[in-house]
Amino acid sequence: MAETGNTELVFAPLGGVGEIGMNFALYGFGPAGAREWLVVDVGVTFPDAAFHPGVDLVLPDIRFIEQEAANLRGIVITHAHEDHYGALHDLWPRLKAPVWMTPFAAGLLEAKRQGEGNAPKIPVTVYRAGDRFRVGPFTIEAVPVSHSIPEPVSLAITTPLGTVIHTADWKIDPAPEIGPRTDEARFRALGDEGVLALICDSTNALREGESPSEQAVGAGLRQLIEKAPGRVAVTTFSSNVGRIRSIAEAARDCGRQVLILGRSLKRMIGVADELGYMEGLPEFAAEEDYGSIPRRNLVVICTGSQGEPRAALAKLAREEMKSVSLTAGDMVIFSSRTIPGNERPILEIKNQLIDQGITIVDDGSEALVHVSGHPRRNELRRMYEWTRPRIGVPVHGEAAHLVAQGELMKNSGIPEVIQVRNGDILRMAPGTAAIIDQVPFGRVYKDGRLVGDDTAMGIRDRRKLSFAGHVAVNVVLDDRYELAGDPDLVAIGVAAADSRGEALEDLMLDAAIGAVDSIPRARRRDLELVQESVRRAVRGAATEAWGKKPLVTVFVTR
Repeated sequence: MAETGNTELVFAPLGGVGEIGMNFALYGFGPAGAREWLVVDVGVTFPDAAFHPGVDLVLPDIRFIEQEAANLRGIVITHAHEDHYGALHDLWPRLKAPVWMTPFAAGLLEAKRQGEGNAPKIPVTVYRAGDRFRVGPFTIEAVPVSHSIPEPVSLAITTPLGTVIHTADWKIDPAPEIGPRTDEARFRALGDEGVLALICDSTNALREGESPSEQAVGAGLRQLIEKAPGRVAVTTFSSNVGRIRSIAEAARDCGRQVLILGRSLKRMIGVADELGYMEGLPEFAAEEDYGSIPRRNLVVICTGSQGEPRAALAKLAREEMKSVSLTAGDMVIFSSRTIPGNERPILEIKNQLIDQGITIVDDGSEALVHVSGHPRRNELRRMYEWTRPRIGVPVHGEAAHLVAQGELMKNSGIPEVIQVRNGDILRMAPGTAAIIDQVPFGRVYKDGRLVGDDTAMGIRDRRKLSFAGHVAVNVVLDDRYELAGDPDLVAIGVAAADSRGEALEDLMLDAAIGAVDSIPRARRRDLELVQESVRRAVRGAATEAWGKKPLVTVFVTR
């Protein structure tokens, strides 16, 4: 593109900054109003069942870049965690830009497409760690890092105005179960060449020290499996292929077979196996062979570490699986962390298992059964030392994480530290870094086969229904605008009776009749007036008797 005197390099997150998950980052190069854009990651987050009843996924609102789609040069996915690539199938048709992914991420995307009948076929260019490629005015280098999934990378994004390192998710692990290690030498070399800005993962910025290695977790799991007198079930994140391999190796070393339960685990393992990440492991046991395997000789790896009600572990806890069950004396290991908001369903599953006499081991136990895939404070300090950026920008975290890393960056000598939030446009060059504008941002919802905001998807009304139910009233007026009979009233999710034992439906029905009778007959010609009067009366009767305000729908016909 032609160089102009007012060309700028900007960063604009639409998700993942001020929250954990739903990562969606924009980089823009050019003068205001004529920028070329790059998207890094297209992630989802998961709904709060109480606040988003029935919603399947929460996606970033991308209307800004959708309007700029003609200037969007490409989408680069850093790794295959759902919060970094999980919205591609739903959002790509609105952008239709070229997509770059690693082999593992591309394999998972295709496996997901085959499992979803209406998912689009997205053309993908595969890249590998260490590759360099060009996306519009951006030269991209994929720098290998360690994380809790195969093939994660940080991106060195170079333009004529400087190089930005977008770390994505990373940690420093001296002994990962599945490589590679974080490439210190390459980060140091980039630092020597000059780094304009470090856009850095803040997830563990509140935690001091360094993360234990994945191989240390494998050793901890091996000790537990070796000592367990009965079956051992281990639940972990499906995407953590290194952890799955650690568990399978520990089981093999203890003379046990491994059974896999859960669709997402099987899909993940299938893709990992095709790419060679499961080589050297014994064949997994079939579900139909469960009854013939002695308890002492079995390890079950299952989905459900976050308390998902339809996952394998929840079904085991409810004793709902046809051919597989746990019994007193067995052990369940939660080789995972609890994502905030999931505490309650996880606790419910643990209590169900404990009631069956099953031993629970989790991340709070003395045994090392889980380690995060994100850097603690000493690891962050090392990244600053390697790259020596002029500008530090904390991302991937809630406010507490972002502020904590911002202070760490300042105390580590990074000259300019900028706090951004979703929707901010940060100018990184030329000149001093500054937030110069805001763009639309927010959340949309995948609800069945549709995607839209909370109004379009009816989520607000659905939430009200979940709190106080719904009452439908049908009022029929005759030719003289008198009631043609008692209204029909149906209440769903409403209390049956008041504190004196009187049926709520009767009270609301009386209120509906009274509302019609109170309107002079001449005014009943205004059916909308009748409709609103009945609605208010029925809702008021419910509120007085029950103390809650249900949704009320009234139909008036003549």
